[in-house]
Amino acid sequence: MILLTRAPIDLSALQTVSPADGALCVFVGVVRDENAGRRVTHLEYEAYAEMALPLMEELAADTKRRWPVSDVRIVHRLGRLGIGEPSVAIAVTSPHRAEAFAACRHVIDTLKKTVPIWKKEFFEGGEAWIEGPGHGSLARPDQPPSE
Repeated sequence: MILLTRAPIDLSALQTVSPADGALCVFVGVVRDENAGRRVTHLEYEAYAEMALPLMEELAADTKRRWPVSDVRIVHRLGRLGIGEPSVAIAVTSPHRAEAFAACRHVIDTLKKTVPIWKKEFFEGGEAWIEGPGHGSLARPDQPPSE
């Protein structure tokens, strides 16, 4: 399961295991109410889906090559999200916990660095695009590349 969605993330759909699995590691990123000393009211996520989905598929395949894991699932939410809502969910199944933890950490860290998904933060008194691949190395399609 590799998915970009505007619907709420179904966390139960990520939690299936096979009889060979001894570990299920799930990471869920949620919208928090504060960042950099500012009160956040909500977030909006955008993605370049035609590029993001193949990169997410390759990330899952690469993770399976690097660790002995059974499955890698990645779901990222798009659109407006309120405080406390899940924005991204990663699930990794494996026969052993150490590999599941390591692989799950690799997936979220790599996803945030390489996949064209952008986060706009709305806070009291303003708004700002605050995140994306390489934090500026790949600009949103309607923005010039940062120097």
